[in-house]
Amino acid sequence: MNRPEQVWVSDITYVGKRTNPSYLVLITDAYSKKIVGFNVSNSLSVEGSLQAVSMALKNRSYQNESLIHHSDRGLQYCSNDYQALLSKNGIETSMTEKYDPYENAVAERINGILKQEFDIAKYDLNIKDKLRLIQEAIMIYNNERPHLSNYMLTPEMMHKQNNIEMKTYKSKKLNNEVIVQL
Repeated sequence: MNRPEQVWVSDITYVGKRTNPSYLVLITDAYSKKIVGFNVSNSLSVEGSLQAVSMALKNRSYQNESLIHHSDRGLQYCSNDYQALLSKNGIETSMTEKYDPYENAVAERINGILKQEFDIAKYDLNIKDKLRLIQEAIMIYNNERPHLSNYMLTPEMMHKQNNIEMKTYKSKKLNNEVIVQL
């Protein structure tokens, strides 16, 4: 990848305690690591995923560039409504072949950062407070947290330019021919 909004990655993760889970859908730009769309809900229905990708589409900076949407093979992403929304907006679809998290490494990494560094899953909060916590975490993540893989630029700074070549790393788990981009 050599520019923002060339590939978006998406994943769904639970937040909160297992006795009171909510689900966070993230749409992340793979080049800049910027979270461009998200949704928090108490359901795994396709509606949350549709709202997250709709937010990402509304916030899109590079409207005239081609875009690929990459995800796992979750029912939400395979749904007719989700695929129709991507198709209507000229977005090509890519999905993992297996259920190996390395096949969606950028999305998995962002989930981990939000959970481990921002503690978004730590507290037993109502949905309104979870949403507020996650919105704040995403704002800080996008605008204040530098990434080594972005040459210590924040995701927002990386997203506003397209001159820097994206760092790539070889996976230790997969064969040596596969490159995982983090």
